[in-house]
Amino acid sequence: MKKKRLIPVLLLKDGFLVQSRSFSTYRNLGNPVTATKRLNAWGPDEIIYLDISKSDNYDLRRDDIKHPNRNNFLDILEDVAQVTFAPITIGGKVRALRDVEQRLRKGADKVSINTKALEEPRFITEMANEFGSQCVVVSMDVKIIDGEHRVMAHGGMKEMRYDPVEWAHIVQNSGAGEILLNSVDRDGQKVGFDIELIDKVSSRVRIPVIALGGAGEWEHFAEVFLRTKADAVAAANLFQHMEQSLYLIKKQLHDHEFPVRRPFISEDLANEKHDLL
Repeated sequence: MKKKRLIPVLLLKDGFLVQSRSFSTYRNLGNPVTATKRLNAWGPDEIIYLDISKSDNYDLRRDDIKHPNRNNFLDILEDVAQVTFAPITIGGKVRALRDVEQRLRKGADKVSINTKALEEPRFITEMANEFGSQCVVVSMDVKIIDGEHRVMAHGGMKEMRYDPVEWAHIVQNSGAGEILLNSVDRDGQKVGFDIELIDKVSSRVRIPVIALGGAGEWEHFAEVFLRTKADAVAAANLFQHMEQSLYLIKKQLHDHEFPVRRPFISEDLANEKHDLL
Protein backbone atom coordinates (compact mmCIF):
# COMPACT_ATOMS: atom_id res chain seq x y z
CA MET A 1 0.00 0.00 0.00
CA LYS A 2 1.25 3.46 -0.86
CA LYS A 3 2.55 5.25 2.22
CA LYS A 4 0.91 8.47 3.36
CA ARG A 5 3.26 11.38 4.07
CA LEU A 6 3.56 13.72 7.05
CA ILE A 7 5.13 17.03 6.08
CA PRO A 8 6.25 19.92 8.29
CA VAL A 9 5.75 23.39 6.82
CA LEU A 10 8.14 26.22 7.69
CA LEU A 11 7.07 29.82 7.07
CA LEU A 12 9.78 32.42 6.50
CA LYS A 13 9.03 36.11 6.96
CA ASP A 14 11.84 38.66 6.64
CA GLY A 15 14.44 36.06 7.57
CA PHE A 16 12.67 34.62 10.60
CA LEU A 17 10.64 31.47 11.08
CA VAL A 18 7.10 32.55 12.05
CA GLN A 19 3.82 31.14 13.30
CA SER A 20 0.81 32.07 11.18
CA ARG A 21 -2.83 32.53 12.10
CA SER A 22 -5.48 33.10 9.41
CA PHE A 23 -2.82 34.48 7.05
CA SER A 24 -2.87 37.76 8.99
CA THR A 25 -1.14 37.41 12.36
CA TYR A 26 2.46 36.28 12.68
CA ARG A 27 4.58 35.39 15.69
CA ASN A 28 8.36 35.24 15.49
CA LEU A 29 9.71 31.77 16.32
CA GLY A 30 13.39 32.32 15.56
CA ASN A 31 16.08 30.82 13.37
CA PRO A 32 14.85 28.75 10.39
CA VAL A 33 18.01 26.66 10.06
CA THR A 34 17.90 25.54 13.69
CA ALA A 35 14.24 24.61 13.35
CA THR A 36 14.93 22.60 10.20
CA LYS A 37 17.74 20.70 11.93
CA ARG A 38 15.41 19.84 14.82
CA LEU A 39 12.61 18.69 12.50
CA ASN A 40 15.07 16.59 10.51
CA ALA A 41 15.86 14.66 13.69
CA TRP A 42 12.19 13.61 13.92
CA GLY A 43 12.11 11.86 10.53
CA PRO A 44 10.01 14.03 8.19
CA ASP A 45 8.91 12.50 4.90
CA GLU A 46 9.45 15.89 3.25
CA ILE A 47 9.72 19.54 4.30
CA ILE A 48 7.82 22.45 2.75
CA TYR A 49 9.43 25.87 3.06
CA LEU A 50 7.32 28.92 2.15
CA ASP A 51 8.68 32.44 1.93
CA ILE A 52 5.80 34.79 2.83
CA SER A 53 7.94 37.94 3.08
CA LYS A 54 6.41 41.05 1.52
CA SER A 55 9.78 42.72 1.01
CA ASP A 56 13.28 41.53 0.10
CA ASN A 57 14.66 42.50 3.51
CA TYR A 58 15.96 39.35 5.21
CA ASP A 59 17.79 39.98 8.45
CA LEU A 60 18.16 37.65 11.44
CA ARG A 61 19.89 40.52 13.27
CA ARG A 62 22.80 38.32 14.31
CA ASP A 63 26.05 37.25 12.78
CA ASP A 64 28.08 34.59 14.54
CA ILE A 65 29.68 31.25 13.77
CA LYS A 66 26.69 29.16 14.84
CA HIS A 67 23.99 31.32 13.21
CA PRO A 68 25.47 33.41 10.37
CA ASN A 69 23.27 36.26 9.24
CA ARG A 70 21.75 36.09 5.77
CA ASN A 71 20.30 38.92 3.74
CA ASN A 72 18.60 36.99 0.95
CA PHE A 73 16.27 34.03 0.66
CA LEU A 74 18.48 31.89 -1.56
CA ASP A 75 21.31 31.88 0.98
CA ILE A 76 18.84 30.88 3.71
CA LEU A 77 17.58 28.07 1.47
CA GLU A 78 21.13 26.84 0.92
CA ASP A 79 21.73 26.77 4.69
CA VAL A 80 18.47 24.87 5.26
CA ALA A 81 19.26 22.28 2.56
CA GLN A 82 22.55 21.44 4.31
CA VAL A 83 20.89 20.36 7.57
CA THR A 84 18.21 17.96 6.32
CA PHE A 85 18.11 14.77 4.29
CA ALA A 86 14.40 15.14 3.56
CA PRO A 87 13.20 16.36 0.14
CA ILE A 88 12.49 20.10 0.23
CA THR A 89 9.68 21.99 -1.50
CA ILE A 90 10.27 25.74 -1.77
CA GLY A 91 7.58 28.33 -2.41
CA GLY A 92 7.32 32.10 -2.54
CA LYS A 93 8.24 34.89 -4.97
CA VAL A 94 8.50 32.69 -8.05
CA ARG A 95 7.88 34.88 -11.07
CA ALA A 96 10.03 33.35 -13.81
CA LEU A 97 11.71 30.10 -14.81
CA ARG A 98 14.99 31.60 -13.63
CA ASP A 99 13.57 31.79 -10.10
CA VAL A 100 12.73 28.08 -10.26
CA GLU A 101 16.20 27.19 -11.50
CA GLN A 102 17.86 29.23 -8.74
CA ARG A 103 15.88 27.42 -6.05
CA LEU A 104 16.68 24.01 -7.48
CA ARG A 105 20.37 24.87 -7.63
CA LYS A 106 20.32 25.92 -3.98
CA GLY A 107 18.90 22.60 -2.79
CA ALA A 108 15.15 22.50 -3.48
CA ASP A 109 13.68 19.26 -4.85
CA LYS A 110 10.34 20.82 -5.81
CA VAL A 111 9.13 24.39 -6.28
CA SER A 112 5.70 25.62 -5.25
CA ILE A 113 3.84 28.39 -7.06
CA ASN A 114 0.56 30.11 -6.22
CA THR A 115 -0.28 33.61 -7.43
CA LYS A 116 1.90 33.29 -10.55
CA ALA A 117 -0.05 30.17 -11.55
CA LEU A 118 -3.40 31.90 -11.06
CA GLU A 119 -2.37 34.98 -13.00
CA GLU A 120 -0.66 33.01 -15.77
CA PRO A 121 -1.73 29.34 -15.88
CA ARG A 122 0.51 28.60 -18.85
CA PHE A 123 3.48 29.14 -16.52
CA ILE A 124 2.60 25.77 -14.92
CA THR A 125 3.12 24.09 -18.30
CA GLU A 126 6.29 26.03 -19.00
CA MET A 127 7.68 25.04 -15.64
CA ALA A 128 6.74 21.37 -16.12
CA ASN A 129 8.27 21.28 -19.62
CA GLU A 130 11.51 22.81 -18.37
CA PHE A 131 12.01 20.97 -15.08
CA GLY A 132 9.54 18.05 -15.11
CA SER A 133 6.07 17.70 -13.58
CA GLN A 134 7.53 16.04 -10.48
CA CYS A 135 9.13 19.40 -9.63
CA VAL A 136 5.92 21.45 -9.89
CA VAL A 137 3.72 21.96 -6.83
CA VAL A 138 0.79 24.34 -7.15
CA SER A 139 -0.28 25.81 -3.83
CA MET A 140 -4.01 26.48 -3.58
CA ASP A 141 -5.20 28.81 -0.80
CA VAL A 142 -8.94 28.45 -0.22
CA LYS A 143 -11.31 30.59 1.82
CA ILE A 144 -15.03 30.24 2.49
CA ILE A 145 -16.85 33.29 1.08
CA ASP A 146 -20.64 33.49 1.25
CA GLY A 147 -20.74 29.80 2.13
CA GLU A 148 -18.65 28.69 -0.85
CA HIS A 149 -15.03 27.60 -1.14
CA ARG A 150 -13.14 30.12 -3.24
CA VAL A 151 -9.55 30.11 -4.49
CA MET A 152 -7.48 33.04 -3.21
CA ALA A 153 -4.32 34.77 -4.43
CA HIS A 154 -1.80 37.22 -2.97
CA GLY A 155 -1.46 35.53 0.39
CA GLY A 156 -5.16 34.80 0.81
CA MET A 157 -6.15 38.44 0.23
CA LYS A 158 -7.60 38.42 -3.30
CA GLU A 159 -10.55 36.29 -4.37
CA MET A 160 -10.16 34.62 -7.76
CA ARG A 161 -12.85 33.41 -10.09
CA TYR A 162 -12.10 29.73 -9.59
CA ASP A 163 -13.90 27.06 -7.62
CA PRO A 164 -11.27 24.75 -6.02
CA VAL A 165 -12.23 21.68 -8.08
CA GLU A 166 -12.25 23.70 -11.30
CA TRP A 167 -8.82 25.15 -10.51
CA ALA A 168 -7.49 21.72 -9.49
CA HIS A 169 -8.43 20.32 -12.91
CA ILE A 170 -6.69 23.21 -14.67
CA VAL A 171 -3.61 22.70 -12.52
CA GLN A 172 -3.54 18.97 -13.26
CA ASN A 173 -4.12 19.38 -16.98
CA SER A 174 -1.42 22.06 -17.17
CA GLY A 175 1.22 19.62 -15.98
CA ALA A 176 1.56 20.12 -12.23
CA GLY A 177 2.77 17.13 -10.26
CA GLU A 178 1.12 17.95 -6.93
CA ILE A 179 -1.34 20.27 -5.18
CA LEU A 180 -0.76 21.86 -1.77
CA LEU A 181 -4.31 22.55 -0.55
CA ASN A 182 -4.45 25.11 2.25
CA SER A 183 -7.48 26.36 4.20
CA VAL A 184 -7.10 30.07 4.99
CA ASP A 185 -9.93 29.94 7.53
CA ARG A 186 -8.32 27.13 9.53
CA ASP A 187 -4.75 28.37 9.41
CA GLY A 188 -3.38 28.26 12.97
CA GLN A 189 -6.77 27.41 14.50
CA LYS A 190 -5.96 23.81 15.61
CA VAL A 191 -9.62 22.79 15.09
CA GLY A 192 -9.04 20.13 12.46
CA PHE A 193 -8.81 20.14 8.68
CA ASP A 194 -11.50 21.19 6.22
CA ILE A 195 -12.49 17.63 5.35
CA GLU A 196 -15.18 18.71 2.90
CA LEU A 197 -12.69 20.75 0.90
CA ILE A 198 -9.97 18.10 0.96
CA ASP A 199 -12.35 15.32 -0.06
CA LYS A 200 -13.86 17.43 -2.83
CA VAL A 201 -10.49 18.17 -4.42
CA SER A 202 -8.57 14.93 -3.74
CA SER A 203 -11.37 12.74 -5.11
CA ARG A 204 -11.52 14.64 -8.39
CA VAL A 205 -7.87 14.71 -9.47
CA ARG A 206 -5.24 12.09 -10.25
CA ILE A 207 -2.23 13.98 -8.92
CA PRO A 208 -1.32 13.90 -5.21
CA VAL A 209 -2.97 16.37 -2.84
CA ILE A 210 -1.30 17.62 0.35
CA ALA A 211 -3.77 18.84 2.99
CA LEU A 212 -2.77 21.86 5.10
CA GLY A 213 -4.47 24.09 7.63
CA GLY A 214 -6.07 23.23 10.98
CA ALA A 215 -3.90 20.52 12.58
CA GLY A 216 -4.14 20.40 16.36
CA GLU A 217 -3.71 16.76 17.35
CA TRP A 218 -2.88 13.40 15.80
CA GLU A 219 -6.55 12.47 15.33
CA HIS A 220 -6.90 15.34 12.85
CA PHE A 221 -4.30 13.66 10.62
CA ALA A 222 -6.10 10.35 10.98
CA GLU A 223 -9.40 11.93 9.93
CA VAL A 224 -7.87 13.19 6.68
CA PHE A 225 -6.51 9.74 5.84
CA LEU A 226 -9.79 8.02 6.75
CA ARG A 227 -12.20 10.38 5.01
CA THR A 228 -10.33 11.73 1.99
CA LYS A 229 -7.97 10.61 -0.76
CA ALA A 230 -5.23 13.05 0.23
CA ASP A 231 -1.74 11.62 -0.22
CA ALA A 232 -0.17 13.69 2.54
CA VAL A 233 -0.99 15.90 5.50
CA ALA A 234 1.08 18.96 6.34
CA ALA A 235 1.25 21.20 9.39
CA ALA A 236 3.19 24.28 10.42
CA ASN A 237 2.45 25.59 13.91
CA LEU A 238 1.81 22.19 15.51
CA PHE A 239 5.27 20.91 14.63
CA GLN A 240 6.95 23.99 16.10
CA HIS A 241 5.50 23.95 19.60
CA MET A 242 5.59 20.35 20.83
CA GLU A 243 8.90 18.57 21.36
CA GLN A 244 9.26 15.57 19.03
CA SER A 245 5.76 16.31 17.72
CA LEU A 246 6.32 14.94 14.22
CA TYR A 247 7.75 11.70 15.55
CA LEU A 248 4.98 11.29 18.15
CA ILE A 249 2.17 11.92 15.66
CA LYS A 250 3.67 9.53 13.15
CA LYS A 251 4.05 6.94 15.91
CA GLN A 252 0.37 7.27 16.88
CA LEU A 253 -0.68 6.80 13.26
CA HIS A 254 1.69 3.87 12.77
CA ASP A 255 0.53 2.20 15.99
CA HIS A 256 -3.08 2.54 14.79
CA GLU A 257 -2.10 0.85 11.51
CA PHE A 258 -2.35 3.84 9.22
CA PRO A 259 -0.16 3.45 6.11
CA VAL A 260 2.65 5.79 7.18
CA ARG A 261 6.37 5.12 7.19
CA ARG A 262 7.82 3.68 10.38
CA PRO A 263 8.53 6.51 12.84
CA PHE A 264 12.18 7.44 13.13
CA ILE A 265 14.08 9.73 15.43
CA SER A 266 17.75 10.60 15.67
CA GLU A 267 18.53 10.38 19.38
CA ASP A 268 21.66 12.49 19.15
CA LEU A 269 19.88 15.38 17.45
CA ALA A 270 16.61 15.04 19.31
CA ASN A 271 18.34 15.34 22.66
CA GLU A 272 20.23 18.46 21.77
CA LYS A 273 19.08 21.72 23.32
CA HIS A 274 18.16 23.99 20.44
CA ASP A 275 18.02 27.73 20.90
CA LEU A 276 15.40 29.10 18.49
CA LEU A 277 16.44 32.66 19.23
